[in-house]
Amino acid sequence: MLTRQAEDYLKTIYEIERDGDAAATTAIATRLGIAPASVSGMVRRLARQGLVAVERYRGARLTARGRRVALQMIRRHRILESYLVTRLGFGWDGVHEEAERLEHAASADLIDRMAAALGNPDVDPHGAPIPRTDGSVDDTRLRTLDDLAVGSPARVARMSDRDPALLRYLGELGIRPGVTLRLVDRAPFEGPLTVAVGRARHVIGSAVARKVYVR
Repeated sequence: MLTRQAEDYLKTIYEIERDGDAAATTAIATRLGIAPASVSGMVRRLARQGLVAVERYRGARLTARGRRVALQMIRRHRILESYLVTRLGFGWDGVHEEAERLEHAASADLIDRMAAALGNPDVDPHGAPIPRTDGSVDDTRLRTLDDLAVGSPARVARMSDRDPALLRYLGELGIRPGVTLRLVDRAPFEGPLTVAVGRARHVIGSAVARKVYVR
């Protein structure tokens, strides 16, 4: 049995590794909002349990066992978000914290029953892929809206669930998973982008565009 804190660490290390590098102590501390000294102790404990391997001067990487646990937690989180939105009427901007609290207590059987009741969805309300029961997941790296060339159309694939204000803002602009949009113009020197969503045009900052992933 793992503590809630250990499960959160494994999820965080997975998310950092997904971006292509080992999870440095400072990166883990920043994501979890805690002191780097606290991270070092927990990483050592996870290593003793065979859940992570520590690379000197680089950081922690999940072992095969650690990856299975991390994906199990991510599966729980994303199915809970899907159930809260689809069946209980929560807004997509208000489910992350609820799912964070529930994921540590929900049994695998409860999660599987929720998934079945939803028709075993492939993605959550924010477009993030839901890991399957066998531990596989389609976590292909995607381009962001900020990567598009002017004139290029794209379909919105996903966005982070961590910032409710950002999700509300994107929802007001009609930017959600599955929506097709087009980059109309880009101001120079990190200037704002003009995006066409249907017949509407919106001007958004590069910082926002980098948080919208597209295909």
